[in-house]
Amino acid sequence: MCHFCMKELVLLRHGESQWNAENRFTGWADVPLSVRGRRESELAARRLRESGFVCGAACVSVLMRAVHTLNIVLAGLDCAWVPVHKDWRLNEKHYGALQGRNKHDVELEVGPELVQRWRRAYDCPPPPLPAGDERLPMQDPRYAAVPPHLLPSTESLRDTQRRVRACWEEQLRPRLYASGSLLVVAHGNSLRALVMLLRGLSPAGVEQLEIPTASPLRFVYDDDMNLLP
Repeated sequence: MCHFCMKELVLLRHGESQWNAENRFTGWADVPLSVRGRRESELAARRLRESGFVCGAACVSVLMRAVHTLNIVLAGLDCAWVPVHKDWRLNEKHYGALQGRNKHDVELEVGPELVQRWRRAYDCPPPPLPAGDERLPMQDPRYAAVPPHLLPSTESLRDTQRRVRACWEEQLRPRLYASGSLLVVAHGNSLRALVMLLRGLSPAGVEQLEIPTASPLRFVYDDDMNLLP
């Protein structure tokens, strides 16, 4: 690939987290990688290196499972020195009152159909966290600079896409254009929202989209930032 006339974007979901392994809703809860997740991240780095990917810059959410995945991958690519931008708008979809709960237990309580809609549908947010809940983002110092009205108590994929779109336009797209090759490490639903935007998927189409852990997705653009087939 000619790096003077093409731009390469790699999207990577973090490796398995401890709550992924325990089948729990995670959302904005700050959960570390599992041992398997660290190994998945090392494998992702190896796959990218063997494919010839040269990282020029990176963007990541502010949640540790994504940050740790990025650190492992950059080390494996021998480019830990590249500029990294951390952005809360790349966080996972906020799962509201479901965060921390076992998915199977919730299915027994409300039925698998509703749980599936909460997880996959475009415009169906889970129940929100109640006012005053200590898990609300406004209680977390990492979001101190974010206007409170932007911090969610729950989100649908539609809500997630709204902030991801702003991040793409304000941060990701310019950094991709400037660097020529951008690595974005984020989460299943924030990446679903981004892929929906980049590929022009419909709400029905995005319901079928699954983003596996630590499996790189590559997008190539021409110098005018048109997505190539």
